[in-house]
Amino acid sequence: MYTPNYVSLALCTLHTIRKFDKMQISQIFNRLNNSKFTKLLSQTVALGVSAFVLLSTTNANAAEQVVLKYGTFQGQVSVQELSQFTETGKTTPTLQAYLDAAQQDPAVARKALKAPIKADPAFLNNLLSSWAGPILVNQIGEVVHPPAGQLDQQALRSALSTSIQQNGEVTLLGAIQNYPNTSVELEGDRLISVYERLSSLAELL
Repeated sequence: MYTPNYVSLALCTLHTIRKFDKMQISQIFNRLNNSKFTKLLSQTVALGVSAFVLLSTTNANAAEQVVLKYGTFQGQVSVQELSQFTETGKTTPTLQAYLDAAQQDPAVARKALKAPIKADPAFLNNLLSSWAGPILVNQIGEVVHPPAGQLDQQALRSALSTSIQQNGEVTLLGAIQNYPNTSVELEGDRLISVYERLSSLAELL
């Protein structure tokens, strides 16, 4: 759905702009609005506006079940179970059985789920609404998406916007908790690789 080159480009660009203060970053986005990127930015901002409209229904329709997938193995747990595990390290018998069956180190999985991209909420929202937004959404969409379906960028963008609004950060757990669907799929096999990429991005902010 995208190539690693785009990820490298995004990381490189963010490495450059991290030297600027918040006001300068805002000025950069304003300048881009008057450049050849206007069309692309308009499209991504339009998606952001659509996502904002979804925020009023996100809490009511937030995911309740998570389908854990590890290769051919899959099992279902509640979002509450996964949240408790991520926040406290405590597992239910069902979740522990799934982690054992998948041979997944609980400590590593927990770290990946809660590792944040944390910055000023206004900056994160600007980032999400910029040309870099689809890249970030695609990265997280590798592990968090509708069951047996393709990535819904607008739905995931809405989940990330809500997470930023609530906690001032982006995490995989936040994307799951706020995903506007009754269930969501978590690709365990890709969890660590995506976590590492998001951690690299977080270091630049």
